[in-house]
Amino acid sequence: MSTNLPNAELSWRRSRYGFAGFWFLSLLGAWFVLRLVLLLAFKSAALSVGEVALTFLSGFHRDVFAALLETVPLLCWMLIVPDRRFGATWHRVLFLGGCFVFWFVQIFLLFVEFFFFDEFKARFNTVAIDYLIYPTEVFINIWQSYHVGVVLAVCLVLSLGWLFAASRLFGPMWERPFPAKSRLLHLVAVVALAALLVPTLNIKGAHVSNDRTLNEVANNGALSFIVAGWTHNLDYAAFYKTLPAAEAYQRARRLLAESNTQYVEDGQSIRRRVAGDPTRLRLNVVIFLEESLGSEFWGCLGRKDTLTPEMDKLAAEEGMLFTNLYASGNRTVRGFEGVLSSFPPLPGDSIVKRDRSDNVETIARVLKRDGYASIFLYGGRGLFDGMRSFAVRNGYDRFVEQKHFAHPTFTTIWGVCDEDLFLRAVEEFHKLAKTGQPFCGTILSVSNHKPFTYPKGAIPDDPEQRRRENAVKYSDYALGRFFQAAKKEPFWTNTVFVVVADHGARVFGAQSIPIHSYEIPLLITGPAVVKSPSRVPQLGCSLDVPTTVLGLLGRPYETMFFGRDLLRSRPEEGRGFLNHNRDIGLLAHDRLVVLGLKQTVEFYQGDPKVVEMSPLPHPADADRELEKDAIAIYQVADDLYMHRRYRIDEMPATAGRSASPHQ
Repeated sequence: MSTNLPNAELSWRRSRYGFAGFWFLSLLGAWFVLRLVLLLAFKSAALSVGEVALTFLSGFHRDVFAALLETVPLLCWMLIVPDRRFGATWHRVLFLGGCFVFWFVQIFLLFVEFFFFDEFKARFNTVAIDYLIYPTEVFINIWQSYHVGVVLAVCLVLSLGWLFAASRLFGPMWERPFPAKSRLLHLVAVVALAALLVPTLNIKGAHVSNDRTLNEVANNGALSFIVAGWTHNLDYAAFYKTLPAAEAYQRARRLLAESNTQYVEDGQSIRRRVAGDPTRLRLNVVIFLEESLGSEFWGCLGRKDTLTPEMDKLAAEEGMLFTNLYASGNRTVRGFEGVLSSFPPLPGDSIVKRDRSDNVETIARVLKRDGYASIFLYGGRGLFDGMRSFAVRNGYDRFVEQKHFAHPTFTTIWGVCDEDLFLRAVEEFHKLAKTGQPFCGTILSVSNHKPFTYPKGAIPDDPEQRRRENAVKYSDYALGRFFQAAKKEPFWTNTVFVVVADHGARVFGAQSIPIHSYEIPLLITGPAVVKSPSRVPQLGCSLDVPTTVLGLLGRPYETMFFGRDLLRSRPEEGRGFLNHNRDIGLLAHDRLVVLGLKQTVEFYQGDPKVVEMSPLPHPADADRELEKDAIAIYQVADDLYMHRRYRIDEMPATAGRSASPHQ
């Protein structure tokens, strides 16, 4: 073809690179609209004009980079297809068909991102990565929870509209030739521009305000997804502040020391022996890990219109209620590692999903060394999040899951309903109790999860409403039925029952770690340990659950746990270890220190039960000490895990193996 074309033929509408520019600008426009919608839907009560302007400026900066990346594949295609093929009919059909698919998916992702933000108050993060790994549960859950058909229809119309507009605007582009050198230069220019923008981007995300939600609005979903995938397993020392190893371990040992413990190794070790009476009765332990049953739903923890009358009654009449407990994260796997392994929530994946967790400490391991049998019961598929693998490799003799329920009365995509699960637990505990061997049982529920459906007639509320509040009521109802049944069993009198949430419900709060949504209940009951109802105000977190339970048992054991016995701790020793996305933190008193990527540190102040914690611009010496404590704990945890030393292999002499089954 001749390149000597009239000026009109050289207009942008007759250029395939004009089409590429339209593609680029369309991406910017789509992301701008999404950001505007997110801001209007989820903005804080009071935002300044400056914060809003910074949100869009920072967002535009990140959008430009992401749009350049998503334009590169288009330019690569334009480079490799020669001019003689570019205008051919088969190529036009293939090219426009590919464009349609891209824009249909892109527009669909805008809707997905909105609903994801509504649930997690965040752009795509590791949760989104995890969801892609388990498409069956996730996609069916989405289909049941949202009007997917309507969304797909809208996406179809909008993607066809984009394709029609592009075809009309750039109809003549097929005939204009571009030499290979020119095509290469266009590609190189865009790649170079993207490369120039890389140093200007903060990997942690946008930071335009002290309001976490506003920072998420300013971010770009595509970039946050890429970063989440890239940082799935982090080199801790490369991204976070550290101390000299000796100092880190010295601090950690000081923080973990208790009056009834003694370190059994010197130097870089936290292994210690906890004193106890080896003649004490070996009580059974049953732990309910309740899905999303945060403190916000419990009347006994402050909700005016309670959704948990059964648990309120249990707490008031025969329970030990801990009123100042925080989850270590906002995922079930974080509850797993906190409640079962008393392990700090490292950035990157939970240890439940990591590749060095074939032999780590859990409460089941501790009790197994003392002669206990163990069982884990889960209403869903054990494959999800690697839960079965983690449990059976780390102390649990059996793992009962959805496939073991021959005739469940009701199921959702997440598994069998709580009633079926809890009544099966009663049957299993009955069998274990008959053997005369003490047992440790853990139960993970599923009903309080989207799509929030449950058996009709269990509670007065209609399950077709699919409301979280109704699912909470059902979860409470099912727990009530369990305790009614358990009280008729012989094991009732010699069992410690623990009800704790794996995490809270929805994420809300301005801090990098939105602590308001992390508050969870811990209720311990059973006539063997609770003689009269009580409330425990000591500050703690998920990591303190197993150590507190073991303290109630009163028998000696060896431990690597990072938690403390909340019933023995002084008020000034209370603390919480927290994780949100790539931020990790330490809460103590009215202070929160947050460690972030690129070795950043943030300080907050205020009582999270009373006010929204606010940034502390000028940390005092005590705050710097708290920062070092946080660094030490997380650094030591990472070191122990990465070197496979969060374990106790040999049988401790204090295990009391010579005792009779329930001595």
